[in-house]
Amino acid sequence: MTEKKTELMGMTRDELRQFIVAIGEKPYRAIQLHSSIYRRRILQFDQMTDLPKTLRRLLDERAIITSAEVESAFTSTDGTRRFLLKLADGQEVESVFMPEEHRDTVCISSQVGCPLACDFCMTGVMGLKRNLTAGEIVSQVVIVLNEVYGPGAHPPHGTNIVLMGMGEPFLNYDEVMKAIRLFADKDGLGIQPRRVTVSTAGIVPRIYDFAKEEARPHLAISLTAANDETRDRLFPINRKYPLAELVEACRRYPLGERERLTFEYVMLDGVNDTDEDARQLVRLLSGIRAKVNLIPHNPAPELPFLSSPMERILAFQNILVESGLPSFIRRPRGQDISAACGQLAARHGASA
Repeated sequence: MTEKKTELMGMTRDELRQFIVAIGEKPYRAIQLHSSIYRRRILQFDQMTDLPKTLRRLLDERAIITSAEVESAFTSTDGTRRFLLKLADGQEVESVFMPEEHRDTVCISSQVGCPLACDFCMTGVMGLKRNLTAGEIVSQVVIVLNEVYGPGAHPPHGTNIVLMGMGEPFLNYDEVMKAIRLFADKDGLGIQPRRVTVSTAGIVPRIYDFAKEEARPHLAISLTAANDETRDRLFPINRKYPLAELVEACRRYPLGERERLTFEYVMLDGVNDTDEDARQLVRLLSGIRAKVNLIPHNPAPELPFLSSPMERILAFQNILVESGLPSFIRRPRGQDISAACGQLAARHGASA
């Protein structure tokens, strides 16, 4: 029976050092290995030409950098690219690359599927298959950047990361935080926490934990309703952590001098988009240094909702802004390839 190879993506420098020593090599080789994997984004040992051939052969026998690989890729008319990745156990996960004039964003997943079953999200229809490891989370960024720019090439605008793909990041907290620390390593990917946003549907205890993190990314709350009756329908998790508890955690959340909490609000026609809904939202977030992203719902045949018309979204936004609550309408990206917010469901075709 063939011995299972050790997967190196997701290992810290200390963990790589332990691995290198365990296979009989000098500890300093771990520094070279770390740089090759994370800074240079090399995924094949034979391309690590600063390592001796004997070590490269040994690594090839004992280890693999990442087992994740691109199964399919789709490109939208707006330049967005959706990547369907196959993992070692055959499970599939999705990542999305969104180019902008002054920034590039990689939207990544934290779970295969999602257990929250939010009523307006395709990922919830899948249910939860399993959590991703820190290595599988980091691999998404490495693979996407390699596909777009080539191994080791520096993105012209740097890289922003949003954990808004498949899954609820705060239900895979430890692996997500390990991945964020790996992103931030200045000798590796060098993607600082200020360029990372983690989105949660409202796992209240983890919001308190996240607030205590030393190197903390931005936090976004997927809200989408301003009263418990509507939110109970859209977010089953709201029955466990109702709005009063969620908003209290947000009020206590420590913010930097220029930082705001982001609240994501998916606009659903006839469900949560009335003038009164807007006024309720203003009252709910009163006293919180917040901004609201209004997201036109991205449709799917399996979902029983339509997006609010743009004139309704604009009227809703106007109420927020006039009340002193900054509000922005997020332009849908990659809708034609099922890459937009709420559409990720490991589809093998470009669209539903």
